[in-house]
Amino acid sequence: MGNRNTEGLRYPSIDELLEVVDSKYKLAYISAKRAKIIKQDNFSSVENRCVKPVGQALEEILQGKVKAEF
Repeated sequence: MGNRNTEGLRYPSIDELLEVVDSKYKLAYISAKRAKIIKQDNFSSVENRCVKPVGQALEEILQGKVKAEF
C-alpha cells in the first residue's frame, strides 16, 4: 500500500483545492458528480492515494483533470 493516503481528511487540502475551484459549493458539486462516475466506471484518471471515490475525485480536481462550467 506504499503510496496510500495516511493523512485522513487533511488530504487533499481544502486550501489547495480552493485555488483550483473558487467555491466550496462548486467543489462539493463537482467532486460528488465525478465520484459517482469513478464509482460507476471503477476508473480514475490519476494515480490515487485516496481509496474512496470522493477522495479520488478531489485528487483529480487538484491535478486539473476535471473541468466544469457554471
